[in-house]
Amino acid sequence: MILASCSAAAVTLLLLAAATDLAARMVPNRLCLALGALGIMLRLATHAGPYILAASFLAGLAVFVPAMVCWRHGVMGGGDVKLLGAATLLVQPAAVPGLVLAVTMTGGLLGVAYWVLARLVRTGTPDRPKALVRRILRIERHRIRRHFSVPYAIAISGGTIYVLGRELMP
Repeated sequence: MILASCSAAAVTLLLLAAATDLAARMVPNRLCLALGALGIMLRLATHAGPYILAASFLAGLAVFVPAMVCWRHGVMGGGDVKLLGAATLLVQPAAVPGLVLAVTMTGGLLGVAYWVLARLVRTGTPDRPKALVRRILRIERHRIRRHFSVPYAIAISGGTIYVLGRELMP
């Protein structure tokens, strides 16, 4: 019961992080802290011993440190680094390489989607709120033309949700 509710809360927070990054190109620190705390709760809910909990922290550190180097060189955003570090705490330590692969694959799909979006979206502005999707696409095209960053929290969230779902499947 605790495992399912922690996982559901984690998925909700991951979706919120993706939506916030899409809307404002930022991931709030509170979301990352809450996800990290949920990750620790998940490890404790699975009755993981101190060695598994330590392995989770080491796996998180093994992902967080290279991501920080990427941030330092301007390749990743700071919120994405913190989100990725917190996401590694949500999965079993043995699943972290799969998480990194899933995030990378999702990020590749996101990059292709943005590449296609930059070429397909019309420049006209929608007149009514019923065209909400067109407005979102127009804003994203504007951001792409101005060389804004890609909202990579979408990829991190998608990859993490995929790996969490695989862990929960019998």
